Amino acid sequence: MALIEIVLLALIQGITEFLPISSSGHLLLPAVLLGWQQQTLAFDVAVHVGSLLAVVIYFRQDIVSMTRAWFGSVLKGQNTDDSRLAWWVVVATLPAVVAGFLGKAFIEHYARAGIVIAVTTIVFGLLLWYADVRARQNKDLVDLTWKSALFVGLMQVLALIPGTSRSGITMTAGLMAGLNRESAARFSFLLSIPTILGAGLLLTLDLLEAGDAVDWQAIFYGVALSFISAYLCISLFLAWISRIGMLPFVLYRLILGVVILFIVL
Repeated sequence: MALIEIVLLALIQGITEFLPISSSGHLLLPAVLLGWQQQTLAFDVAVHVGSLLAVVIYFRQDIVSMTRAWFGSVLKGQNTDDSRLAWWVVVATLPAVVAGFLGKAFIEHYARAGIVIAVTTIVFGLLLWYADVRARQNKDLVDLTWKSALFVGLMQVLALIPGTSRSGITMTAGLMAGLNRESAARFSFLLSIPTILGAGLLLTLDLLEAGDAVDWQAIFYGVALSFISAYLCISLFLAWISRIGMLPFVLYRLILGVVILFIVL
Protein backbone atom coordinates (compact mmCIF):
# COMPACT_ATOMS: atom_id res chain seq x y z
CA MET A 1 0.00 0.00 0.00
CA ALA A 2 1.27 3.47 -0.90
CA LEU A 3 1.57 6.00 1.94
CA ILE A 4 -1.31 8.12 0.58
CA GLU A 5 -3.55 5.03 0.60
CA ILE A 6 -2.56 4.21 4.17
CA VAL A 7 -3.22 7.75 5.41
CA LEU A 8 -6.52 8.24 3.61
CA LEU A 9 -8.00 4.83 4.44
CA ALA A 10 -6.95 5.06 8.12
CA LEU A 11 -8.57 8.49 8.44
CA ILE A 12 -11.73 7.29 6.70
CA GLN A 13 -11.98 4.32 9.06
CA GLY A 14 -11.37 6.40 12.18
CA ILE A 15 -13.89 9.10 11.27
CA THR A 16 -16.67 7.04 9.75
CA GLU A 17 -16.60 4.27 12.37
CA PHE A 18 -18.39 6.52 14.85
CA LEU A 19 -20.24 9.07 12.73
CA PRO A 20 -23.65 7.94 11.40
CA ILE A 21 -22.53 8.23 7.77
CA SER A 22 -21.58 4.69 6.60
CA SER A 23 -17.94 3.60 6.56
CA SER A 24 -18.46 1.10 3.73
CA GLY A 25 -19.81 3.83 1.45
CA HIS A 26 -16.69 5.91 2.00
CA LEU A 27 -14.30 2.99 1.62
CA LEU A 28 -15.94 2.17 -1.71
CA LEU A 29 -15.11 5.56 -3.24
CA PRO A 30 -11.27 5.38 -3.23
CA ALA A 31 -11.39 1.90 -4.78
CA VAL A 32 -13.77 2.99 -7.54
CA LEU A 33 -12.53 6.51 -8.25
CA LEU A 34 -8.79 5.94 -7.78
CA GLY A 35 -8.53 2.28 -8.71
CA TRP A 36 -7.00 1.28 -5.38
CA GLN A 37 -6.93 -2.37 -4.41
CA GLN A 38 -8.78 -3.64 -1.36
CA GLN A 39 -6.86 -2.97 1.86
CA THR A 40 -4.90 -5.88 3.30
CA LEU A 41 -6.13 -7.98 6.22
CA ALA A 42 -3.27 -6.72 8.39
CA PHE A 43 -4.18 -3.10 7.69
CA ASP A 44 -7.85 -3.87 8.38
CA VAL A 45 -6.86 -5.25 11.78
CA ALA A 46 -4.69 -2.18 12.43
CA VAL A 47 -7.43 0.38 11.82
CA HIS A 48 -9.87 -1.64 13.94
CA VAL A 49 -7.31 -1.64 16.77
CA GLY A 50 -6.91 2.12 16.46
CA SER A 51 -10.67 2.71 16.55
CA LEU A 52 -11.07 0.34 19.51
CA LEU A 53 -8.29 2.07 21.47
CA ALA A 54 -9.95 5.44 20.85
CA VAL A 55 -13.37 4.47 22.20
CA VAL A 56 -11.91 2.50 25.13
CA ILE A 57 -9.65 5.36 26.21
CA TYR A 58 -12.40 7.96 25.81
CA PHE A 59 -14.86 5.93 27.90
CA ARG A 60 -12.25 4.45 30.26
CA GLN A 61 -13.90 5.75 33.43
CA ASP A 62 -17.32 4.51 32.33
CA ILE A 63 -15.86 1.12 31.43
CA VAL A 64 -14.14 0.72 34.80
CA SER A 65 -17.31 1.72 36.68
CA MET A 66 -19.53 -0.53 34.56
CA THR A 67 -17.16 -3.50 34.89
CA ARG A 68 -16.93 -3.21 38.67
CA ALA A 69 -20.69 -2.79 38.97
CA TRP A 70 -21.32 -5.75 36.63
CA PHE A 71 -19.17 -8.06 38.78
CA GLY A 72 -20.93 -6.69 41.86
CA SER A 73 -24.24 -7.57 40.23
CA VAL A 74 -23.12 -11.08 39.32
CA LEU A 75 -21.28 -11.97 42.52
CA LYS A 76 -23.20 -10.01 45.15
CA GLY A 77 -26.54 -9.21 43.55
CA GLN A 78 -25.91 -5.47 43.84
CA ASN A 79 -27.79 -3.66 41.08
CA THR A 80 -26.85 -0.09 40.20
CA ASP A 81 -27.25 2.20 37.22
CA ASP A 82 -23.77 1.18 36.04
CA SER A 83 -24.43 -2.55 36.40
CA ARG A 84 -27.70 -2.25 34.50
CA LEU A 85 -26.00 -0.30 31.71
CA ALA A 86 -23.33 -3.01 31.49
CA TRP A 87 -26.04 -5.67 31.21
CA TRP A 88 -27.85 -3.65 28.53
CA VAL A 89 -24.63 -3.51 26.47
CA VAL A 90 -24.44 -7.31 26.72
CA VAL A 91 -28.11 -7.70 25.78
CA ALA A 92 -27.75 -5.34 22.79
CA THR A 93 -24.62 -7.12 21.56
CA LEU A 94 -26.04 -10.66 21.42
CA PRO A 95 -28.32 -10.27 18.34
CA ALA A 96 -25.44 -9.01 16.18
CA VAL A 97 -23.21 -11.87 17.36
CA VAL A 98 -25.80 -14.48 16.41
CA ALA A 99 -26.74 -12.81 13.12
CA GLY A 100 -23.13 -12.20 12.17
CA PHE A 101 -22.25 -15.85 12.75
CA LEU A 102 -25.23 -17.12 10.74
CA GLY A 103 -25.28 -14.53 7.96
CA LYS A 104 -21.64 -13.55 7.39
CA ALA A 105 -21.19 -15.68 4.28
CA PHE A 106 -24.42 -14.41 2.70
CA ILE A 107 -23.52 -10.78 3.34
CA GLU A 108 -20.01 -11.24 1.94
CA HIS A 109 -21.33 -12.74 -1.30
CA TYR A 110 -24.51 -10.80 -2.03
CA ALA A 111 -24.69 -7.51 -0.11
CA ARG A 112 -21.45 -5.71 -0.96
CA ALA A 113 -22.52 -4.42 -4.36
CA GLY A 114 -22.28 -0.68 -4.92
CA ILE A 115 -26.01 -0.38 -5.57
CA VAL A 116 -26.77 -1.98 -2.18
CA ILE A 117 -24.43 0.43 -0.40
CA ALA A 118 -25.96 3.42 -2.20
CA VAL A 119 -29.55 2.45 -1.39
CA THR A 120 -28.90 1.63 2.27
CA THR A 121 -26.91 4.85 2.69
CA ILE A 122 -29.94 6.83 1.52
CA VAL A 123 -32.73 4.79 3.12
CA PHE A 124 -31.19 4.53 6.58
CA GLY A 125 -30.16 8.16 6.41
CA LEU A 126 -33.82 9.10 5.95
CA LEU A 127 -34.76 6.78 8.83
CA LEU A 128 -32.23 8.58 11.04
CA TRP A 129 -33.82 11.92 10.10
CA TYR A 130 -37.31 10.58 10.89
CA ALA A 131 -36.21 9.30 14.30
CA ASP A 132 -34.45 12.56 15.12
CA VAL A 133 -37.51 14.64 14.21
CA ARG A 134 -40.32 12.47 15.55
CA ALA A 135 -38.91 10.68 18.61
CA ARG A 136 -39.64 11.99 22.11
CA GLN A 137 -35.97 12.13 23.21
CA ASN A 138 -36.90 12.50 26.88
CA LYS A 139 -34.75 9.73 28.41
CA ASP A 140 -31.18 9.47 29.65
CA LEU A 141 -29.07 6.31 29.79
CA VAL A 142 -30.25 5.62 33.35
CA ASP A 143 -33.79 5.31 31.96
CA LEU A 144 -32.82 2.61 29.46
CA THR A 145 -34.60 -0.74 29.91
CA TRP A 146 -33.68 -4.22 28.73
CA LYS A 147 -36.45 -4.06 26.14
CA SER A 148 -35.04 -0.85 24.68
CA ALA A 149 -31.51 -2.29 24.75
CA LEU A 150 -32.71 -5.40 22.94
CA PHE A 151 -34.46 -3.22 20.36
CA VAL A 152 -31.21 -1.34 19.71
CA GLY A 153 -29.40 -4.67 19.44
CA LEU A 154 -31.90 -6.07 16.95
CA MET A 155 -31.62 -2.92 14.85
CA GLN A 156 -27.83 -3.22 14.97
CA VAL A 157 -28.18 -6.48 13.03
CA LEU A 158 -29.09 -4.34 10.00
CA ALA A 159 -25.56 -2.93 10.12
CA LEU A 160 -24.37 -6.22 8.65
CA ILE A 161 -25.72 -4.82 5.37
CA PRO A 162 -23.00 -2.51 3.98
CA GLY A 163 -24.02 1.13 3.80
CA THR A 164 -26.33 0.95 6.82
CA SER A 165 -23.75 2.33 9.27
CA ARG A 166 -23.50 0.60 12.65
CA SER A 167 -23.34 3.87 14.54
CA GLY A 168 -26.14 5.33 12.43
CA ILE A 169 -28.61 2.50 12.96
CA THR A 170 -27.90 2.18 16.70
CA MET A 171 -28.34 5.93 17.19
CA THR A 172 -31.55 5.74 15.17
CA ALA A 173 -32.81 2.92 17.39
CA GLY A 174 -31.78 4.78 20.53
CA LEU A 175 -33.70 7.86 19.44
CA MET A 176 -36.73 5.72 18.57
CA ALA A 177 -36.51 4.21 22.06
CA GLY A 178 -36.83 7.72 23.51
CA LEU A 179 -33.19 8.48 24.36
CA ASN A 180 -31.98 12.02 23.87
CA ARG A 181 -29.31 12.57 21.22
CA GLU A 182 -26.29 12.48 23.50
CA SER A 183 -27.51 9.38 25.35
CA ALA A 184 -28.27 7.59 22.08
CA ALA A 185 -24.77 8.44 20.85
CA ARG A 186 -23.08 7.35 24.09
CA PHE A 187 -24.90 4.02 24.09
CA SER A 188 -23.96 3.53 20.44
CA PHE A 189 -20.30 4.20 21.25
CA LEU A 190 -20.31 1.85 24.26
CA LEU A 191 -21.97 -0.79 22.12
CA SER A 192 -19.21 -0.40 19.53
CA ILE A 193 -16.59 -1.76 21.94
CA PRO A 194 -17.62 -5.45 21.90
CA THR A 195 -18.61 -5.11 18.23
CA ILE A 196 -15.25 -3.75 17.07
CA LEU A 197 -13.41 -6.15 19.39
CA GLY A 198 -15.26 -9.12 17.91
CA ALA A 199 -14.70 -7.97 14.34
CA GLY A 200 -11.02 -7.35 15.06
CA LEU A 201 -10.56 -10.83 16.55
CA LEU A 202 -12.20 -12.46 13.51
CA LEU A 203 -9.97 -10.46 11.16
CA THR A 204 -6.92 -11.45 13.22
CA LEU A 205 -7.83 -15.13 12.91
CA ASP A 206 -8.23 -14.69 9.14
CA LEU A 207 -4.84 -12.96 9.02
CA LEU A 208 -3.14 -15.78 10.93
CA GLU A 209 -4.70 -18.38 8.65
CA ALA A 210 -3.65 -16.47 5.53
CA GLY A 211 -0.04 -16.21 6.70
CA ASP A 212 0.60 -13.12 4.57
CA ALA A 213 3.60 -10.86 5.07
CA VAL A 214 2.90 -7.81 7.22
CA ASP A 215 3.76 -4.23 6.23
CA TRP A 216 4.68 -2.83 9.65
CA GLN A 217 4.79 0.75 8.39
CA ALA A 218 1.19 0.41 7.27
CA ILE A 219 0.28 -1.14 10.63
CA PHE A 220 1.85 1.73 12.59
CA TYR A 221 0.21 4.48 10.54
CA GLY A 222 -3.08 2.59 10.44
CA VAL A 223 -3.30 2.27 14.23
CA ALA A 224 -2.06 5.81 14.94
CA LEU A 225 -4.16 7.69 12.40
CA SER A 226 -7.37 5.74 13.00
CA PHE A 227 -6.90 6.25 16.76
CA ILE A 228 -6.38 10.01 16.51
CA SER A 229 -9.21 10.60 14.05
CA ALA A 230 -11.62 8.34 15.94
CA TYR A 231 -10.87 9.95 19.31
CA LEU A 232 -11.37 13.46 17.95
CA CYS A 233 -14.53 12.33 16.18
CA ILE A 234 -16.07 10.91 19.37
CA SER A 235 -15.15 14.01 21.39
CA LEU A 236 -16.52 16.52 18.89
CA PHE A 237 -19.64 14.52 18.10
CA LEU A 238 -20.69 14.25 21.75
CA ALA A 239 -19.94 17.94 22.30
CA TRP A 240 -22.02 19.11 19.33
CA ILE A 241 -24.79 16.60 18.70
CA SER A 242 -27.30 18.06 21.16
CA ARG A 243 -27.05 21.43 19.39
CA ILE A 244 -26.73 20.53 15.72
CA GLY A 245 -28.93 17.43 15.61
CA MET A 246 -28.73 14.68 13.00
CA LEU A 247 -29.79 16.71 9.96
CA PRO A 248 -26.23 17.55 8.75
CA PHE A 249 -25.35 13.85 8.74
CA VAL A 250 -28.62 12.96 7.01
CA LEU A 251 -27.99 15.46 4.23
CA TYR A 252 -24.43 14.22 3.87
CA ARG A 253 -25.68 10.61 3.57
CA LEU A 254 -28.16 11.59 0.88
CA ILE A 255 -25.43 13.30 -1.14
CA LEU A 256 -23.07 10.35 -0.65
CA GLY A 257 -25.74 7.86 -1.70
CA VAL A 258 -26.52 9.81 -4.87
CA VAL A 259 -22.80 10.04 -5.73
CA ILE A 260 -22.39 6.28 -5.29
CA LEU A 261 -25.48 5.65 -7.44
CA PHE A 262 -24.04 7.88 -10.15
CA ILE A 263 -20.75 5.98 -10.03
CA VAL A 264 -22.11 2.43 -10.06
CA LEU A 265 -25.01 2.85 -12.51
